[in-house]
Amino acid sequence: METGLSKNDLREFELEIFELFKNKQIKSPIHLRGGNEEQLIEIFKGINPEDYCFFTWASHIECLLKGVPREQVREAILKNKSIALSFKDYNIISSAIVGGSAPIAVGVALAIKQKKENKKVWCFIGDMSFYTGAAQESIRYAETHDLPITFVVADNRLSVTTPTREVWGNDIEKICLESKKCIRYEYTNCFPHAGIGEKVLF
Repeated sequence: METGLSKNDLREFELEIFELFKNKQIKSPIHLRGGNEEQLIEIFKGINPEDYCFFTWASHIECLLKGVPREQVREAILKNKSIALSFKDYNIISSAIVGGSAPIAVGVALAIKQKKENKKVWCFIGDMSFYTGAAQESIRYAETHDLPITFVVADNRLSVTTPTREVWGNDIEKICLESKKCIRYEYTNCFPHAGIGEKVLF
């Protein structure tokens, strides 16, 4: 789907949330992203408005690209929902549980297949989440039963500050290439894993 949002539009939104947190207007955890705007814009060209999207705890940009108005996303973040943004009208569900949305996404994809609906599920996960049991089992089930789902692996080579490949090895590229249900992109995050990298006293 095309929202007309540019890389700069998406980066400016994250910087706006950065400033809101810095100025103590958001009193709960936030997870900012950046450096993946161009990749996400390209991926969302293949996502339709009626498709279901399952996001992680860092989904501001993804929600905007799925069509949620900027002010609506901003309002939800100000209501302390940054890490669990969900918008029923846009078929968006986010979770702060590592790998937690993968089995639910597969369940929705199975229901779509059984009902023979013209919809698809997109499940966004990080490179470390990709290796968790919940995600791996979900991917294998989706492949075995040929479900209408794509797992989008955002690979910044880190789990917080732990190098993913030192923990799990270097086969993520190979696994994603061989999978019929996974796509992967690499990026370097422009913001800290959580917060803004500065101590804010509320």
